[in-house]
Amino acid sequence: MPSTVLTHNRPTLYHGALQTTFCGVEHDASTPDAAIQQFRGIKFASVPARFRQSKLHTSYHTVTDATEYGPICPQAHNTRTCEERLFGVDDADLPSQRFKQNELECLNLNITRPADLTPQSRVPVMLWIHGGGDRGSGSHWIYDGGNFVRRSILLRRPVILVTINFRLGLFGFAAGPHIREESAVSGEAGTGNYGLRDQRKAMEWVHRYISEFGGDPHNVTVFGAGTGASDIVYHCLSSEHAVRPMFARAIIQSAVGIEPSLPDVNSAGWRLNRVMSALKVSSFEQLRRLPADSLLPFGHVLRVVDDEHFLWPGWQSCLTPETAHHHHHHLEAVAGTPRAKSPAFLSRHVSPAPHINLPPGLPPLIIGDCVADADLWARGVSHWTAPAVVRRLKAVCQSLTKSNALMRAYDFGSATPDEEIADHLLELVCDARVNWPTHALYAAAHHQRHGQGVFRYVFDQESPARRATHHAADLIYLFDNLPAPGAMSPPAPVFDFCDSFSDTDSDEDEDSYRAPFSDESDDMWSMTTVDEFSFSRVRDTMQERWLTFAYGEAPWDEDKLFVFGPEGEAGERSLGLLEGRRRTRVFGEVLIPLGMELVQKIATELSRGPPLTGHRYA
Repeated sequence: MPSTVLTHNRPTLYHGALQTTFCGVEHDASTPDAAIQQFRGIKFASVPARFRQSKLHTSYHTVTDATEYGPICPQAHNTRTCEERLFGVDDADLPSQRFKQNELECLNLNITRPADLTPQSRVPVMLWIHGGGDRGSGSHWIYDGGNFVRRSILLRRPVILVTINFRLGLFGFAAGPHIREESAVSGEAGTGNYGLRDQRKAMEWVHRYISEFGGDPHNVTVFGAGTGASDIVYHCLSSEHAVRPMFARAIIQSAVGIEPSLPDVNSAGWRLNRVMSALKVSSFEQLRRLPADSLLPFGHVLRVVDDEHFLWPGWQSCLTPETAHHHHHHLEAVAGTPRAKSPAFLSRHVSPAPHINLPPGLPPLIIGDCVADADLWARGVSHWTAPAVVRRLKAVCQSLTKSNALMRAYDFGSATPDEEIADHLLELVCDARVNWPTHALYAAAHHQRHGQGVFRYVFDQESPARRATHHAADLIYLFDNLPAPGAMSPPAPVFDFCDSFSDTDSDEDEDSYRAPFSDESDDMWSMTTVDEFSFSRVRDTMQERWLTFAYGEAPWDEDKLFVFGPEGEAGERSLGLLEGRRRTRVFGEVLIPLGMELVQKIATELSRGPPLTGHRYA
């Protein structure tokens, strides 16, 4: 008997293991040759109380309505999300969405699948983890799986795409000694990282119950961008994944927030105490009873915490730059590039790498970044003047040699014109907070997996709307949910960018901010127009490679670099090209000697902007 029937144009699916009938919707992307169904807002876990670990949800009514999206984690209401503002598309061309918010009922997922699947189909599953820091939703239209699943059907590589919602901000990452003690009394090991644990619960739900939707629970690929990508990194390095993996492979797109050292429970407790002081509460019980809205301004204060439980002991070695230096010899041999001409990791200041203590079972990876990921912090960076930057660098480095090395590498100093300084600082911030950690993680994973199953890419393709590269431009091509090039209204000038990833940003000065590269005096003729051919070439190639990987095959030669853009370019290239696409020489000659911890501290301060610029509590 078929597992799915249509009732009044509403697909229904009886799930034997859960003893419920899910009632979903026929997706708008459906066509006669590619029928698609979507089941929305399925609860996968419950939250017993604020700052408690979630519990897997397995009990449903006889009939479960899966036609509407579920609640999302409480967050600030904005007209447009970070990604939408980065896209630079006119509001008239974008869908309008408004989700209910509920911190205790926000753990739900959406399943998009080909309509003809049965429990025997066992097709690969792709589970998306959204980014956004203390904001975002897996139900957002950007991540809708309809067009991606339709493409998989037409390529005869059908997949099920799952998007999830989880706790964010303080709801998902508050931690401290007192919370740890209370958690222990309740029988919970570890503290904090509730958002990560929610994601793990979603993976467990998929592992247990996706088969009756037609998916293969043993063939799950997790993929994500921004902070979602960094969450995937932490899952790969987690103790639970080492013992009981819930996914077979991972795709890491522009991971934001990977740090070589995370706050411990005591440090997290100190930060949480500052929040409590700002909220004028003196006990954790009072903090628990506060309305959810009162916690929203402090969502950026904490993210992942090293609670000595969630992460595998020695996980930090995955971001040890010396690992990259040690591994450079192999990469050069692979790329066929003479060492003297391409010192991507070379530094005479670095000793041989220590032993890499990554957890066993590190999955096959696709990992890469966008050329302009630092757009996320453009607003804070735009407030700096050259003299102020130089003073701050000297204060943080406590060494003229170190500060001068950075200024030489990124070509700025006290005399740099104010209208130029932001461009140089964005290059430094991009390297420190995204590109260099991505590069180091790739090298460590490549080494740990003996060169097998680790694939590097760079995404340098322009956005079809803004006609420029920027963070999250790859999402436009991957999910294909924006209007086609040429069909969109001319975008309004881009005066403000994302504030979701900044550590201390505020919405108060948003109207006065102007992105440094949106100046009306820019030569418009120098901006590349993305035509339909170049858009479709990059879109189709990216989707095909991601689907190939989900099917357990190599998306490209492991010994090659895959490039997306600019101007529609898409294909394998020599790894030696990385030096031209990313500042890998600077990584080896300048950043490694300074150390990742110092460099990221500098970049974080630059991202925030100079003191006394009206930023909110940090």
